[in-house]
Amino acid sequence: MEEITWNDFEKVELRVGTILEAFDFPEARKPAFKVKVDFGEFGIKMSSAQITKHYTKEELVGRQLVGVINFPKKQIGKFMSEFLVTGFADENGDIVLASVASKVPNGSKLI
Repeated sequence: MEEITWNDFEKVELRVGTILEAFDFPEARKPAFKVKVDFGEFGIKMSSAQITKHYTKEELVGRQLVGVINFPKKQIGKFMSEFLVTGFADENGDIVLASVASKVPNGSKLI
């Protein structure tokens, strides 16, 4: 494992956002949803997430997640991802979202 400095960590914009909508993403190579997330002062951003094993589109709406919002946009097929959804792989390799235990303001930074 490579060590980083505190300055390196501070460069990563890990922010909380609330999922406004979740959509099917049938063009994805692996099962995924597209999510539309409100990051407060940082705006509404879209991304894709391979989270179909643990979540339905309906239960995602209103849920807060942690995303990296300062990566460059990434083309995923015909879709442009605007942030990185974060999570952890379970024992089967399926992704569980990184989230907060209590509601916090959209755009709050992980510190």
